[in-house]
Amino acid sequence: MRNVLKTTLASAVAAGLMLAATTAAQAADIKEHTLRFAFQSDKNHPIGVGAQKFADLVSQKSGGKIAVKLFPNGTLGGDVQVVSSLQGGVIDMTALSSGLLSGQVKEFVLFDLPFMFTNGREADAIVDGPIGKKLGEKLADKGLMALGYWELGFRNLTNSRHPVAKLEDFKGLKIRVVQSPIYIDLFNTLGANAVPMPFPEVYSALEQKAVDGQENPLKSIELSKFYEVQPYLSLTRHIYSPLSILMGKKSWDKLSKDEQAVIQQSLTESQDYQRKYARGEDEKSLGVLKGSMKVAELPPAEVARIREKVKPVVDKYSKDVGEPLMNELNAELAKVRAK
Repeated sequence: MRNVLKTTLASAVAAGLMLAATTAAQAADIKEHTLRFAFQSDKNHPIGVGAQKFADLVSQKSGGKIAVKLFPNGTLGGDVQVVSSLQGGVIDMTALSSGLLSGQVKEFVLFDLPFMFTNGREADAIVDGPIGKKLGEKLADKGLMALGYWELGFRNLTNSRHPVAKLEDFKGLKIRVVQSPIYIDLFNTLGANAVPMPFPEVYSALEQKAVDGQENPLKSIELSKFYEVQPYLSLTRHIYSPLSILMGKKSWDKLSKDEQAVIQQSLTESQDYQRKYARGEDEKSLGVLKGSMKVAELPPAEVARIREKVKPVVDKYSKDVGEPLMNELNAELAKVRAK
C-alpha cells in the first residue's frame, strides 16, 4: 500500500511540474516554431543523444510550442556547408567540433592544438570558463550564436595497412582528416599524407582504398562501422574535441526574449547529461572495437616522441591563438592540474 502511495504521489508531482512548465510557457511570449538541428553523426551517437535531450527540454520548457527537428548523418551537408547554411538562415542549429570554427574566428584553433588536454575535466574547465565564453562571443559577428559546449572526445587513429605503435609507423599513410589546416599540418608533419574530406564521405573512401585511414573519437569509429574496413586502431588521443552548439544569428534574432531563454536554458541543462553519456560510451566503444580490431596502445616514450615531432605545429597555430590567450589557457590548465 505504501509503495502504491509513493508511486501515486510521484506521478502527481511529475504531472504538476509538467503543468507548471506548460502554464509558464503559455504566460510567456512563446510562439510555435520548428528548429532544424543538423549534425554529422548517427542519432545513437552521443551527439544525437544530446540533441534529443535538448529537443525534449525545449519542448517541455516551451509547453510543446517549440519543436526541434533532428537531421543526423550529415543529411543536410558536411560541416562547412552546414555552417554556411546557419549563417544564411537555411538551417537553425548544429553541433560542430569546436576547432573547425577557426575558419570563422582564428582563436578557436586553440581546441585543436595537439595534446593540449589530458582528460575531459581539463577541457570542461576551459570551455565552461572565461576562455570558452570569450571565444563564443566572437562568433556573433560571423552570424553564429554560441550556446554552449558538448563533448565529442579524444581522437584516435585507424588504418587498413599496418599497426601504428611508433612515430615511424605514420609514414606514407593516407589519412582522412577534417577540413581544417591544423589537421593537415599535424598529419603531414608526422609523415602521413593528410586528405581533408567531409565526414559523410569517409566510409566509402576507406572501403574503396582512396585513403588508408582516418581519425575520430571511439564512438564515431564504432557507430560508423569503420571497423568493417579498418583492421588497426591506435589509441593516439592526439586531439580532444569539444563540440560547439551553434544557432544561426538570423534564426536567433527571430525569437523573442522568452523563446531565446528557453533555448539557452535547455542547452545549458543538456551539457552535463551529454558529457557524462559521451564519456561512458567511450569506454564501451573501446570494448566493442577490441573485439573487431587490433588495438595498439602507444607507450609513453612514443607519445613523448610524437609530441616533440608536432611541436612546430603547436607553435605555428599558437600564434593564431595569441600570446595573451595562450598564457591564460596554460594558467587555467595549471590550476586544474594542481587540484
